[in-house]
Amino acid sequence: MTKDDRELAPPRDYAALREMVIARWEDLPRRLTQVAEYALGNPDDIAFGTAASIAAKAQVQPSTLVRFSQALGYQGFSDLQDVFRSRLRDQVLGYDERMAKLGAHGQAVSRASMILAGFADASMRSLSALRNRPDEDAMDRALDLLEGAETIYLIGLRRSFPVTSYMAYALAKLGIRTLLIDAVAGLASEQAGFVTARDAAITISFTPYASETVALTQQVRDKGAKVVAITDSVFSPLAGLSDSWFEVAEADFEGFRTLNATMTLAMALTVALADRRKAG
Repeated sequence: MTKDDRELAPPRDYAALREMVIARWEDLPRRLTQVAEYALGNPDDIAFGTAASIAAKAQVQPSTLVRFSQALGYQGFSDLQDVFRSRLRDQVLGYDERMAKLGAHGQAVSRASMILAGFADASMRSLSALRNRPDEDAMDRALDLLEGAETIYLIGLRRSFPVTSYMAYALAKLGIRTLLIDAVAGLASEQAGFVTARDAAITISFTPYASETVALTQQVRDKGAKVVAITDSVFSPLAGLSDSWFEVAEADFEGFRTLNATMTLAMALTVALADRRKAG
């Protein structure tokens, strides 16, 4: 392979592939952007799924996966899939192999035990991905935005509410002024209406994104507050509304996603913020 060939070769690691997809996003045809959004939001599925199952979930034809791969410079979908597999091989493949072995036991293992093992393995995959996320400076950027805030508004409804309610509890115990937007009596917009440019907001939502969370995030941003988001994709509406954001992709078991990685990040962010303020 010549030097020119190496320069033209598609990325062989996930971080470089992700950057390339984002950079070329606007130039891709609509169907290929649909595949790109699904691929970056569900890397586990791309790594271990079949072309048929992935196409069904992304709501495209299997041939579209091939076109997407070739548009990025890969020989075919399996060539692209190898990049997603290399990203998770060390941390994840062992867990999937364990699940396969567990399922092979059939009736020798109770259904309840299999479900428990499935969720435990999904949680470990999520935590491993969180620990090995490529952006190591994200925490410092978020803390820089939150450190001087007069009040921190916590926005996360529906599935994300357990995380924001925990943060409200922990931050209050640590002496940090917060306002949890809980939408009781339909007053979410009124609660967010107290925000000023001296404040900051932590906002959390995952696909399918809660429309009220997005609207509230836009509301506090319009009033000048700094926004730190926790979400699952660069294509999330919260990413575009935030000053700094964390990407957290929770692995699933039979379509059910846990909140282990998100809650771990929330705990770390809470304690790190208290530590920053105490040191200051």
